[in-house]
Amino acid sequence: MPALPGMSSEPEVASMASPTRPAPGARDFRAAFDAAHLAMAVVDREGYVVAANKALAALLGADPHELVERAAAELVDLAAEARTWHAYQEVLRGRQARLRCTRRLKHPDGHSLWTEVTLGPVPGTRDVLLSVADISDRRDLQARLRHLQMHDPVTRLPNRALFFERLSAALEAASYEDGGTGRIGLCYLDLDGFKAVNDTLGHRVGDRLLTAVAARLTQCADQSGYGRTSGHLVARLGGDEFALLVEDSTGTEQLAELARSVLTAVQEPFDLAGQRLSVSASIGVVERAAAGTSATGLMQAADTTLYWAKADGKARWTLFDPERNAHRMTRQALSSTLRPAVERGEFELEYQPLVDLESGAVRGVEALVRWNHPQFGTLTPNRFIGIAEEDGSIVQLGQWVLRTACRQARRWQIEQPSDSPVFVSVNVAVRQVWDSDLVGDVAEILAETGLAPQLLQLELTESAVMGSAGRPLQALQALSDMGVRIAIDDFGTGYSNLAYLSRLPVSVLKLDGSFVRGFRYEEGAHPNPADETIVEALVQLAHRLGLTVTAECVETAGQAARLRRVGCDTGQGWLYSRAVAPERIAEMIGTRPEGTGP
Repeated sequence: MPALPGMSSEPEVASMASPTRPAPGARDFRAAFDAAHLAMAVVDREGYVVAANKALAALLGADPHELVERAAAELVDLAAEARTWHAYQEVLRGRQARLRCTRRLKHPDGHSLWTEVTLGPVPGTRDVLLSVADISDRRDLQARLRHLQMHDPVTRLPNRALFFERLSAALEAASYEDGGTGRIGLCYLDLDGFKAVNDTLGHRVGDRLLTAVAARLTQCADQSGYGRTSGHLVARLGGDEFALLVEDSTGTEQLAELARSVLTAVQEPFDLAGQRLSVSASIGVVERAAAGTSATGLMQAADTTLYWAKADGKARWTLFDPERNAHRMTRQALSSTLRPAVERGEFELEYQPLVDLESGAVRGVEALVRWNHPQFGTLTPNRFIGIAEEDGSIVQLGQWVLRTACRQARRWQIEQPSDSPVFVSVNVAVRQVWDSDLVGDVAEILAETGLAPQLLQLELTESAVMGSAGRPLQALQALSDMGVRIAIDDFGTGYSNLAYLSRLPVSVLKLDGSFVRGFRYEEGAHPNPADETIVEALVQLAHRLGLTVTAECVETAGQAARLRRVGCDTGQGWLYSRAVAPERIAEMIGTRPEGTGP
């Protein structure tokens, strides 16, 4: 065997050697090299093995002499990757000090082993030292630990971390270069009522149910055979939430078919150690092109769609709808900016006249709020009042509307003292009664503006008023005692509890527009006798209870004439005017609006 590089046949004496212990010679180094447990080889600058020790020979299943003059790169597969091969060449040329990489080698007996390969210069020579460490046991341990880390202990399915790792990889453009569809699909599933199972039967039964559900989901995915190599992924994301990822999906119909099969499978009863359970699931389905899609965006869409499935009645699957999502995003944007919008002065009031059906004179106006949104333009109440009621900002907005409307009504009265003052009608949400001191607010605003209580009318919906009890009823009674008029809006479409009506402090009924629409003559429609009979009966009942009646949505002179004949007191609608600015109302006060009868 040739001498190791840097080792002469004669012993060398180091300058710092002990006078009683001679410096180690070539034979000592040779013995250490051969006896080392670490597999090593000395490689020349051309890349050929100069010497190999017994450990390397055993690792590769060869004799040390057989490895000499072999290309080191072939022994440890350094040419498999361009980046590793380039680094190896740089080490041989002395341009790079060290290389460390992991290689998977195949032993002659057929088994594979993972190794860590290190190359570095041999001091004082032009050669490099190659060392190869068997890290198979370490890799196996890491693999087992990763499996535990990436899988759910209850169902043995991939967990949330592995799911997002796989999803991110699936969304990379490179993963679709080999003839894939370039699309991705996701079924996001949540069990309906799973909490009740845990609460009533215990978590042990709940875990068994989750395991059984996981098995059925896996079976559905296996039978469907989706993915490039049937490479679907079924994962438990946490709690009772599961996901089925479909790579290279072919379209929404494919995902819909999978969702239908999953829904059917989950709804089949489960027999769990003597417990027979029936559950259902709600599924959000998303299918789209992978390009331009992020993992976060896909999951947000899936989560939103799952919420729709729950809101639509559960036990169903729902496909992602971009238009519905845009509406949701708009609603969310409005919700987040509603409170500051009041402070920024983005709201304004328009007023629609309430006209006496006999004389045609304007008796009052209804204040209608508009939101001049900087992004979405002018918004009518139906776009944001529901949001305001949900998040509680209706209290702040309602106070602004009430104060602004009362101030405007008082201004008309001062500017036109010769005309009969008109009352202003303001819509009030039930939450304003519960979450604020409505009685105190009204008293303060009336005192501040100088408006007489009789010139303020508060409108509440029929369902809100008819269901009033406790504090709301007390508040309505206090407002009525103060002299404020109370009106029931959209009457005839809610509870219609006429017996309860007699005990409420109400002074006005506003008939819902659905009754008035049946009064049309002009467009060739035949009059509906039932509509007229119902309206006439309601008007007579209201009058006997001392109430006045306002008809909403009056659009034609024929409607107005019929309403006048049955005794309706006032009308409101496009026949007289749309909601307009305060200046236009000032012009109408004291005059007969266009479209009114004699």
